[in-house]
Amino acid sequence: MPVQWKLGYHMIVEGGCKPMSTEPEKVESAEDSAVEQAGERSTLRVIGWFSVGMVVAALGIYLGSELRSRYKFKRRTPYDFYSNSEQQASEFGMGI
Repeated sequence: MPVQWKLGYHMIVEGGCKPMSTEPEKVESAEDSAVEQAGERSTLRVIGWFSVGMVVAALGIYLGSELRSRYKFKRRTPYDFYSNSEQQASEFGMGI
């Protein structure tokens, strides 16, 4: 009796075997997958530590600016209450 082919994506030949394909199949060994997992883990670890470092740097900059502004606020003089206290005139102290 001749082999009857059923048309479809998954064809099975008599005996339960699939027909041979010309497309290469990717064969992965246990060593390759272990190396890939170790590589992914180290990559994620580097990204994580980099993120932690960025957070620490941002907090340091923010806290430093807050401490400096508080320090400057505590050291203000009575002249700082005037509206033009930020502007320094070049004629100051020259008798003009």
